[in-house]
Amino acid sequence: MLDHRVTAYLADTCVFFQPWWLEAVAPGQWDVAVAWRGEEVAGVWPYAYKIRLGRYRLLEPPELSFYLGPWIRSSIARTTRRLSEEKDLMTELHDALPEFASFHQWFHPRVTNWMPLQWKGFSQTTRYTYLIPDTLDIEALWGETETNIRTDVRKARKELEVVEHDNAGQFLELQKRTYARHGMAMPFAEETFLRLDSACVKHSCRTILSAEDSLGRPHAAAYLVSDSTTMYAFLRARDPDLKRGAAALVLWAAIELASSQQKAFEFMGSWEEHIERFVRAFGGRQTPFFEVTKMNSQVVQNYRSLWKLTHPHG
Repeated sequence: MLDHRVTAYLADTCVFFQPWWLEAVAPGQWDVAVAWRGEEVAGVWPYAYKIRLGRYRLLEPPELSFYLGPWIRSSIARTTRRLSEEKDLMTELHDALPEFASFHQWFHPRVTNWMPLQWKGFSQTTRYTYLIPDTLDIEALWGETETNIRTDVRKARKELEVVEHDNAGQFLELQKRTYARHGMAMPFAEETFLRLDSACVKHSCRTILSAEDSLGRPHAAAYLVSDSTTMYAFLRARDPDLKRGAAALVLWAAIELASSQQKAFEFMGSWEEHIERFVRAFGGRQTPFFEVTKMNSQVVQNYRSLWKLTHPHG
């Protein structure tokens, strides 16, 4: 049970940090490291974990999760003092983590200083997302999109209508078709998705947009989640046998929705080259974030030795 002060602090962080989200995607297998300053929370570090061979803890992202890691209170102190406090708080949060065999998380883009963890033996890879930090001037944003996106949106509007609905099952079926076209299974369990969807509905933070034709067939859809500042294009799906412009139409409608709610918009999922090219065409700001990893060599060595003993023919 989290301290009520920790829960209150988490409420002002990212949607992926929320206790109800973590419980939905990693039931009973998550916790939050906390750094205190007196009676006040100065930083948190949510994490999820798996246990292997009954004793080895792997700190890694659960399915249908994204950002985790440290979230330290903002500071208006001069640079030298701010960096010193970041180091102290990051170190305290690190020391509050449980012992682990391996660690893997994607940090939120607000984390720009991972050096204290470098000194603790962690490694880092820079990843990129695309972000529209200010969505208020929708006409200016439309002008920032590439010509091919505007053309696709205009053409799709002639035959498709973007509707908002609560049919998570329909979205899930569209996801299945998206992956099946590439000979792939969905990268998450249906049960986990439906559990998360129920939690998102309960906390009023999700919207499903679907581009549908006159027969009611969904051509493309977006599963959006939001916190107090940002709307995330968390999941997207497209029927590979129907109109390609539908994906652009749905994503532009999502940006318009974020604008109406005065929220930033994050595209997410920008690692694959063809996906990066598509989302970049909407004019978002390329924004770095850290993928942070660590292997505890002694613990991993013990784990591998025990695994060999329990899997003699593996």
